[in-house]
Amino acid sequence: MSISRQLDRQEEEKTLSVKKQKGININAFVLIFGVIIISAILTYILPAGEYDRIEKDGRTIVVPDSFEHIAQSPVGFFDIFKSIHTGLVNSAGIIFFVLMVGGAFGILKATGALDALIYTLTKKLVNKELLLIPVITLFFSIAGSLMGLAEETLIYIAIIVPLAIALGFDAIVGFAVVSLGANMGFMSAIMNPFNVGVAQSIAELPVFSGMGFRIALLAAFYLAGVTYIYLYAKKLKKNPELRYLGNFSDEKPQTRDNDVKLETHHKWILVIFLLNFVVLIFGVMKLGWYITEIAALFLLFGIIVGFIGKLNPSQMSDSFMSGAKEVMTGALIIGFAQAILVVFQDGKLMDSILYYAASFLGNLPPAINAVGMFFVQLFLNFLVPSGSGQAALTMPIMAPLSDLVGVTRQTSVLAFQLGDGISNSIFPTAGVLIAGLAIAGIPYTKWVKWVFPFILIEVGLAVIFLLIAQAIQYGPF
Repeated sequence: MSISRQLDRQEEEKTLSVKKQKGININAFVLIFGVIIISAILTYILPAGEYDRIEKDGRTIVVPDSFEHIAQSPVGFFDIFKSIHTGLVNSAGIIFFVLMVGGAFGILKATGALDALIYTLTKKLVNKELLLIPVITLFFSIAGSLMGLAEETLIYIAIIVPLAIALGFDAIVGFAVVSLGANMGFMSAIMNPFNVGVAQSIAELPVFSGMGFRIALLAAFYLAGVTYIYLYAKKLKKNPELRYLGNFSDEKPQTRDNDVKLETHHKWILVIFLLNFVVLIFGVMKLGWYITEIAALFLLFGIIVGFIGKLNPSQMSDSFMSGAKEVMTGALIIGFAQAILVVFQDGKLMDSILYYAASFLGNLPPAINAVGMFFVQLFLNFLVPSGSGQAALTMPIMAPLSDLVGVTRQTSVLAFQLGDGISNSIFPTAGVLIAGLAIAGIPYTKWVKWVFPFILIEVGLAVIFLLIAQAIQYGPF
């Protein structure tokens, strides 16, 4: 059965998979709406406040020592519902990016190249399936660390998840090698322009300085992540009944060569697919591309592979709409998650939280100030899941604070990137995470149960590296 037909049976597969699972699965929209309501209630309880802000190098940054308490601005009953529309509007760029890329991916699937590739890889990896985990995880870790791969991972989840299932694993393994791999790379940030690049520039550090320490960081997280996924995958091999299939079928790809043979035009499509990724990396790193340019690139890519795949314009259009439809749920979830931030901003609580967090850090023993910064950033990422957004919000406070409490500015940036990165694998406000889970068909609660022990491992590694950075006065300053 082709991947396209598998996805067409999405609702049937969801029903069957739910029957096989124990426990209660909470709908992502219900979960997020619950958080929105709690956030609105907090605007009646917590004190409101504001920092002054200035424009610097095209960014709005916070002015340290300018915090003032202001009158509370509680979010009313009707405002809760207005926040959802505002969140969708504020997230429009990312939402339409997801829809355009999903549409382009729909064209790619319609060519049959992915079915042929998955079947070919399945044959090649017979008795060597476990190689999928370190190889794919390494690829996404490097991509995340060098170019800040985040939203772009949504494209590849629909490729890797059915491949993992075809090899005898499940949707969680396929999702984890992509999502955890990219996230471990994102937070190690050897040359990630979206978190370390922004944070170091605000902290007035040389951009991408301290790279050697971050390479060691990536190696440690990569080994921990691969080991965690690998042990789970081996458990599935011994106990296949534990597999969770998500949106995909348990059926293997067809074994008749005339159905799934990797034809010459399929190979050209896959070459173009690889070239598209190379151009994407170049554009992000050298030309400053972001989601608008990346979406345009994938639309162009979809049209090109459509012609190579012998699809006529009407077939390409239908395939584009089908692909966009498959990611619609994930795209909407991004906007719903953004509504949480809208409530905190309208309730004037964001700056109050930042102020009290900074005050708390000032009272910690010097030896653990860096660790305290990490936990503050970890918490703040619930409210500001954007790496660059959190850097612009917190680093104007954390950088001068680090000077006062005996922490190098480079270490304060490290605390930021670790706090920002780790939480992206578990917080429901991380729109990319929720969207990816929706594509894979994994309930949020099920993912949290699976990933939480690894989050604790990541937190432990983060604390160790921060203590080392504090001890060696990680710099240049």
